[in-house]
Amino acid sequence: MKKIFYPERSQWDELLSRPVMSLADIEERVSPIMNQVAKDGDKALKAFAAQFDKVQLEALEVTADEWDNAENLIAENLKTALQLAAKNIHHFHATQINKEAVVETQKGVFCWRKSVGIEKVGLYIPGGTAPLFSTVLMLVIPAKIAGCKEIILCSPPNQEGKIHPAILYAAKLTGVDKVFKVGGAQAIAAMTFGTESVPKVYKIFGPGNQYVMAAKQLALKYGVAIDMPAGPSEVAVIADKTANPEFIAADLLSQAEHGNDSQVILFTNEESLIHQVEVAVENQLKELPRIGFASKALENSRLILVNNLDEAMEMSNAYAPEHLILQVENPEQLSDKVVNAGSVFLGHLSPESLGDYASGTNHTLPTNGYAMAYSGVSLDTFVKKITFQKITAEGLKGIGGTVEILAAAEELEAHKNAVSIRLKNL
Repeated sequence: MKKIFYPERSQWDELLSRPVMSLADIEERVSPIMNQVAKDGDKALKAFAAQFDKVQLEALEVTADEWDNAENLIAENLKTALQLAAKNIHHFHATQINKEAVVETQKGVFCWRKSVGIEKVGLYIPGGTAPLFSTVLMLVIPAKIAGCKEIILCSPPNQEGKIHPAILYAAKLTGVDKVFKVGGAQAIAAMTFGTESVPKVYKIFGPGNQYVMAAKQLALKYGVAIDMPAGPSEVAVIADKTANPEFIAADLLSQAEHGNDSQVILFTNEESLIHQVEVAVENQLKELPRIGFASKALENSRLILVNNLDEAMEMSNAYAPEHLILQVENPEQLSDKVVNAGSVFLGHLSPESLGDYASGTNHTLPTNGYAMAYSGVSLDTFVKKITFQKITAEGLKGIGGTVEILAAAEELEAHKNAVSIRLKNL
């Protein structure tokens, strides 16, 4: 990790830059995949499975027997852990149900909104080096609460043509309608265009590598919505003299192990802490099975010494991290100054891992600086807000003249006439 002491503001942009591939280069590789799936449907998906997953698939949809067998392959303690996590996630997201009031903006003019679940949603769950069965819970549970009518899931198969059993168990636990053995950009293409097996959806959710993310961006061009633009996983930690360097190192490595292009940053006003964290990272890194991924990610990561915690928070807000951990003496006080972050973890005993799995908050979060404008996945992500209005005779008399004036000023005579003809009829 690179150490930077007391950086000038003119250096911030460079210090807080993220490691990314050229989007144009990625899209150039992804576009032919999208086009091939649009043209050849299931045939293309099976060909890509042979090419990328090294497996010959007879059928794309997971069968009833495969669902049942997956449950038998899961250890009981993992089932119990998934059930508890699902309970907490459901509890938190259920509190986000909001029945909005009817508002009378002026006498006889009534306006209101209604939340309606998106009818068809598609979920992408990575299944390669780290099968993210926890993401199944994070996406399906709010989709179910929102009232989405059709929920399909795509995940890459292994070389035996199987999807990781924990992914299938989580899908069954939460009520997914159908699961398909399709990975990568081709999965996004399948849900974008629809094939003989995979239904076309209205909105696509879920994490993935840069090729999956590029495919999701391309899906927008074909009229399919996505949860949010995203990049590699990241965490920022703000720490003071009360912080435990071993805790900080563990938090940094928990994100670094996601992949080569992940990034982790420590902001602190304690120089001695930087050296202690550096040693702790080196020691803990040696014990990680994913040392290769973590080591590469650490090359793009920073240990930054700042003058005070206010400056640390300014830099964090400029970075807009996916995850922000406040390992400081008064985290609630400092958290009031958070402007840009996906999800925030307060205090020494709040590791980011809890939010990733079981505390109840959602772990599908904006990365790559998108926390400046985007929220993480929530119940609202799975609904549309439809507005309604009803005007009485008294309301039309009260507001009609105003609308006639405004429409005439914009030279939209038909707009004006739609009001005038009703006023004359009263």
